[in-house]
Amino acid sequence: MAIKDLPRDEYLLKGHAACPGCPITVALRIALKALGNKTILVIPACCSSVIQALYPKSGFNVPILNIAFEAAAAGASGVSAALKKLDKTDITPVVWAGDGGSYDIGIQALSGALERGTNFIYICYNNQMYSNTGIQRSGATPYGAWTTTTWTGKKEHQKELGEIVRAHHIPYVATATISYPEDLYAKVLKAKNMKGPRYIEIFAPCPPGWRFDMSKTIEMARLAVETGAWILYEEIDGQFAFTSYSKKILEGRDRKPIEEWLQLQGRFRHLTEDDMKKINSHLDEKWNQYKKS
Repeated sequence: MAIKDLPRDEYLLKGHAACPGCPITVALRIALKALGNKTILVIPACCSSVIQALYPKSGFNVPILNIAFEAAAAGASGVSAALKKLDKTDITPVVWAGDGGSYDIGIQALSGALERGTNFIYICYNNQMYSNTGIQRSGATPYGAWTTTTWTGKKEHQKELGEIVRAHHIPYVATATISYPEDLYAKVLKAKNMKGPRYIEIFAPCPPGWRFDMSKTIEMARLAVETGAWILYEEIDGQFAFTSYSKKILEGRDRKPIEEWLQLQGRFRHLTEDDMKKINSHLDEKWNQYKKS
């Protein structure tokens, strides 16, 4: 589907409080076009719990349950159970959470909901840090990145939450990004039309946290895919496949040097030559693992 053919309905309204260049609102706008107004969002503590706008107003034109940091998947499980009891089969419960509330604080509730087979969609928008609380490192923060709690650069590689979710053997797991809106829309729509637990992770570059100009958000997301730093895939009932540009890389197109992506971000300004070798080696290993999937 071309961008011009996306639904005209808008569920992300004017008046929200997102930063200029924020990727979250881009992602949510596209996702809600696929989900429609028969959606209940469950949002834990994260940027999205703030940018909705001030009570009693809201910039999100769907029902929202704002809930504690660690409880998004548990809250969505309750929403799903209530909808089942009421025989409301046309309403989709959707968790909309950041990486802090997914990779770290919310992973126990997420794993439990997946193991129970909860009928919901869990969407993690991944900006690779705790942005809302002051740019602290999360389990999604990559090696070498500056944050306020890793001010000499993070010494560990990021967790692969998608791999952890895939180990639960749920019906649908996918990754997406705002720079490929057609791919993102198609994956959310596909998840909407399935049953059981479904997981989508959206790559979301954050201008203030990553230290790049707010006009470069889409470019940063696209370059992450072109360098292989972010991989686009989906797994349907255990059948794994690369999608969009990542599929082209798998089929032989050269990955752009990761340095092209890193050098545009102030959070990587301090990297040494040895750091670059470690990053490239880790990236090569990651791609080799995915090619075997």
